[in-house]
Amino acid sequence: MKRKVYTLEEAQKKLEYFCAYQDRSHWEVQKKLKEMRMIPEAIDQIIIHLIQENYLNEERFTRSFVRGKFYQKKWGKNKIKQGLYKHKIHPNLIEKAFSEINDKDYKQSIRDLIAKKKNDYKTNHSYQLKQKISNYLLQKGYAYDEFAEILENMLKT
Repeated sequence: MKRKVYTLEEAQKKLEYFCAYQDRSHWEVQKKLKEMRMIPEAIDQIIIHLIQENYLNEERFTRSFVRGKFYQKKWGKNKIKQGLYKHKIHPNLIEKAFSEINDKDYKQSIRDLIAKKKNDYKTNHSYQLKQKISNYLLQKGYAYDEFAEILENMLKT
């Protein structure tokens, strides 16, 4: 099976569409270009073009990723951070992008997730319930110190 060979212009157009569809990280674009078997010089040239034409913007990608994963998927900061590390995003940019998450929304998200799980788990043992909910929140990327007090207060009622 033959693989398609792309000219510089074809690859550039293809990546413009790829980046216009949704925000992408530099790592994703590089990966895509390598899959297309582009040579390193062409990769660099295309990435520079995409940045100059504002198709590719690492800060915009990071902010969009943070908003999407928190407000849509209800991920905590730890899980979001791991996702961004996978995209090779610089830690300073990650911390800056966390300003997209409102503190009140973050706490409310924890409360909502606890309330949802409290109803899902049918157990009379408060210790078991606390364990299950804690494990769930940790899995969603919330740090124990972010939810411990809220969980205690919500399980008292």
